[in-house]
Order: sequence, then structure tokens, then C-alpha cells
Amino acid sequence: MRRTCLFLALTLGLANVAWAAKPAPSAPKIQTVKTLDGKFMFTLPAGYTVNPLPPADPKSDAAGAKGMMYMNDNEKRVVVTTELPIPKGGHAADNDDEFLTGATAGFIDQQARALPDFKKTAEKRITLRKLGVEQIDSTATMGGGATMTTTFVAGSGQTMSVVQVISRASDATGHAAMVKRIVAGK
Repeated sequence: MRRTCLFLALTLGLANVAWAAKPAPSAPKIQTVKTLDGKFMFTLPAGYTVNPLPPADPKSDAAGAKGMMYMNDNEKRVVVTTELPIPKGGHAADNDDEFLTGATAGFIDQQARALPDFKKTAEKRITLRKLGVEQIDSTATMGGGATMTTTFVAGSGQTMSVVQVISRASDATGHAAMVKRIVAGK
């Protein structure tokens, strides 16, 4: 679980950098996003640029993590997808209550320590194509402004996935539409 928390801290740090970074230009087209060998997939509408996340230090607890950052400058929205090996050689079934409960508790604890004004606003378990996914909604200040975040945590086999949608707090409608799109697998 310690590795999970450290990896999630890395993910959060990269999301913070996203607000200040200028993405490399890429074609503004609909993009299909897949994690966990396609068990968790959705599309992003036109207007998102994509950049790979920098690799983690091979000696760190986040070694083996890989991910992508999708940014929409017009909407001021970031979608971050990351995958990493489950810590300590762990294994998760596609709808693994024990894994989801532990990973979610670790994530919430890490967020509360990393962000002084972090507030979990909702949490629920959903099933997407037989894959158990924990959805955590929260608010915090990131990148100098108030944000809302929806985080999806899932695991399958020896890999865990974290997908984060980060939006300006003033754009509740746009944020909800993106979350709905991800949950619908569209």
C-alpha cells in the first residue's frame, strides 16, 4: 500500500504540473483511451492534446509506472491516466473488493496529506464492463486555483490503474459531462 500511496502522490504532482506546462501540439481529434489491457476504456472528445508522463525513477516505489496526460486548454481540463504494478507483487481480480478498499483508503489518505484543503465529496463503487472501479470525487486547490477532481481506481491482474479528471471548480457542468462520458465508456 505504501507504493500505491507514493505512486498516487506522483500522479498528483504530475497533474499539478499540467496546469503550468505547455503541451506539445497534437491533432485535435477524438482519442480512445485504454487502461488495463482495454478493460477500462473511453474516448476523449476533440480538443485534447496528449503527452506521456515522465518515467518514474527506476529506484522509486513508483518504478514501472506509465501514463499519459490529456489537456484541453479551452476547457481548462486535464485527464491523467496512469498504470503501475500492484505493490509487493500483488494481484487483483477484475472486481476485487479488498484491493479497491485498500487502494482507495491509501489514495484518500495521501491526498489529505498532500493537499491542505483536500475534501472528499463523494465515493462510490461502480462496475464498468465487469471491472470494479472505485470513483472518488473531491475538491482542492491545485495549480493556483480551486479544482474538482474525479478519480477512478481499478485493478486487474498485477496492474492497477488510476484515471483522474481535473477541472476548474467553476465548471461543474463540463466536469460532470466528462465523468459521465468516462463511465459510459464513450
